[in-house]
Amino acid sequence: MKKEELLKRLESHQPDILGMPNTREHAVILPVIEKAEDLHILFEVRSQRMSRQPGEVCFPGGKIDSGETPQEAALREMHEEIGIHPDEVSFVRKLGMVTTPFGVKLHVFIGFLPSDLNLTLNPDEVEEVFSVPFTFFKNNPAIDHYIHMHMEPDEKFPTKDIPNGKNYKWQKVHYRENFYYYKNYVIWGLTALIVADFVERFQIR
Repeated sequence: MKKEELLKRLESHQPDILGMPNTREHAVILPVIEKAEDLHILFEVRSQRMSRQPGEVCFPGGKIDSGETPQEAALREMHEEIGIHPDEVSFVRKLGMVTTPFGVKLHVFIGFLPSDLNLTLNPDEVEEVFSVPFTFFKNNPAIDHYIHMHMEPDEKFPTKDIPNGKNYKWQKVHYRENFYYYKNYVIWGLTALIVADFVERFQIR
């Protein structure tokens, strides 16, 4: 390859997460509702009809379809799941991005919903919705638990080619899971991680 050819490719390159070429991209939105006494975060409970994670608490969102931006995907999914049209959502901003050990890249947005919500739940995807006031998260920090993962090379892994061979000291991975307990709801996993980061980053009071 010539230098000119590499420079041309670099000009059109979009920075991304290295080493994750087959990442599945999803997008979610953290919906905020202004109520008389406080701002609230809206959550969904996944339908029992869902094949994956039925009954778990989550944010509106899902897979990014071909040809749409992450923001468009998050708003489309919210419309499909709870009937909020994208035009009804104000001040949509990207909060950041989360990657998981399982090959998922999650784009996270925030958006403000009208106080006079008129929701239409899709029963195939959403069992119910509920909202939690900001003051709850202020007064109840996330409870941390950990999942311990260990690395195990497969049978064909060339251990002879790395320092110390079979005695190589693989790094232990401690994956933190945040938990919130609100009334009868358990908020955990990526949803709780997003909330905990949001509360700390924006000093929710």
